[in-house]
Amino acid sequence: MINKKQPPSLLKLNERDNVAVALRPITASETLYLDGISITANHDIPQGHKIALTNIRTSTNVIKYGYPLGHTLKEITRGDWLHTHNVKTNLDGELKYSYQQDIHQVKYPKKNLTFQGYRRANGKVGIRNDLYIVPTVGCVNGTAEYMLKEFEALHPDLGTFDNFTILKHPYGCSQLGEDHENTRSILIDAVKHPNAGGVLVFGLGCENNVVAEFKELLGDYDASRVKFLVAQEVGNEIDAGLERLEEIYEVAKYDHREPIPIAELNIGLKCGGSDGFSGITANPLLGAFSDFLISHGGSTILTEVPEMFGAEQMLMARAENEQVFEDIVHLINDFKQYFHSYGEPVYENPSPGNKAGGITTLEDKSLGCTQKAGTAPVVDVLQYGEKISKKGLSLLQAPGNDLVASSALAAADCHLVLFTTGRGTPFGSFVPTVKVATNSTIYEHKKHWMDFNAGPLLERPMNEVLEEFIEKVIAVASGEKTRNEANGVREIAIFKTGVTL
Repeated sequence: MINKKQPPSLLKLNERDNVAVALRPITASETLYLDGISITANHDIPQGHKIALTNIRTSTNVIKYGYPLGHTLKEITRGDWLHTHNVKTNLDGELKYSYQQDIHQVKYPKKNLTFQGYRRANGKVGIRNDLYIVPTVGCVNGTAEYMLKEFEALHPDLGTFDNFTILKHPYGCSQLGEDHENTRSILIDAVKHPNAGGVLVFGLGCENNVVAEFKELLGDYDASRVKFLVAQEVGNEIDAGLERLEEIYEVAKYDHREPIPIAELNIGLKCGGSDGFSGITANPLLGAFSDFLISHGGSTILTEVPEMFGAEQMLMARAENEQVFEDIVHLINDFKQYFHSYGEPVYENPSPGNKAGGITTLEDKSLGCTQKAGTAPVVDVLQYGEKISKKGLSLLQAPGNDLVASSALAAADCHLVLFTTGRGTPFGSFVPTVKVATNSTIYEHKKHWMDFNAGPLLERPMNEVLEEFIEKVIAVASGEKTRNEANGVREIAIFKTGVTL
């Protein structure tokens, strides 16, 4: 049990580890104690960074979370600071994998929990009643802004809607191949998202992303809630747009929330601006929540494939069956090929901000990143632009870029995105984006960005913090605005590949 009068300075994550994480800034020559052993710091060690618990020979694995995160470049003495100057990744190129299932799922007792959501006519459920304007091409972004400003002046209280949002993007014309397909696919996904109480699809008229073709590809939709406008085909596009928005408003004004079992929630799992605490506090909290929700029949999706590199075999071992295993192998190797096709190194990661926060190699980052997926079996692998189709934990093809990956999660029908960060970020996707701070320092520093503080997990048991987090997620699902919503930051970003994955 932790002594609150003398909080620990170091944390060892696994009994096999030969490093510990500094829970506060450590000064050179300072003597620390861990498991009854004294360790004298040989250097200043920033908070979240690693200190050697023993002497480590050159070219020997550095162990954290019980797994190698890379190897030493020189002889290491107990008390040394381990980081990019003396540790290098073990990863290099594609690997061969074999299916060896190893699942140890943590299950939670079921509770009769509900949230207040919107039941749609097609049976799906939304946690928001949002009004979207979806431009088919970036040329009409400015016109859409003017149109929405006029509409907001007519309805300053939003009526039954929670948010008015334009899904602005720079694409829809002069795109070919997969880039064009990605743009159209993600925008169609947004139009059909259950959080949308109404949508105006707005085109110019001469773009590649032709509105008539878009409409045909949309398939079944509620014509009373999804309207179309092509600016070049009408006299005054603002007046025409306002007329269509009013038609949607009249239909949606009768929408209301009702109790919905949490089994119907789809939750996206994402991290960004990670630090040395990401894999210790916030990501394990999301993992516990994922296990909890799946135990209750709900679904979660993990993405940002490059940040699975180095920990992918742990996910492969959790494949529900051999077909899912093969799908994970393709997910990993296809993304490696994407990097190679541009002559880029696969493992040039983490980012400068990650490194400043204490993450040394991609394995270090990935081992922490995948904590968000909890312990449940992987039941499906989704391609970019695909929607969730199975209950449980799925993996989704998308890059590590925060807004691109979060938009892909939203497009896959995630009702909200849980986003952990140790460095902080103000962004938000077009679905509610719950920002979870990995440490109390960033939470206090950026409260106007943050929704939940996972920092107390350094001092409090997981079950206590998890209960509070479950309450927070249910509150958000029931209408409580996230910081990104309150700040008016609701965006979309589309993956531009330039090659075939």
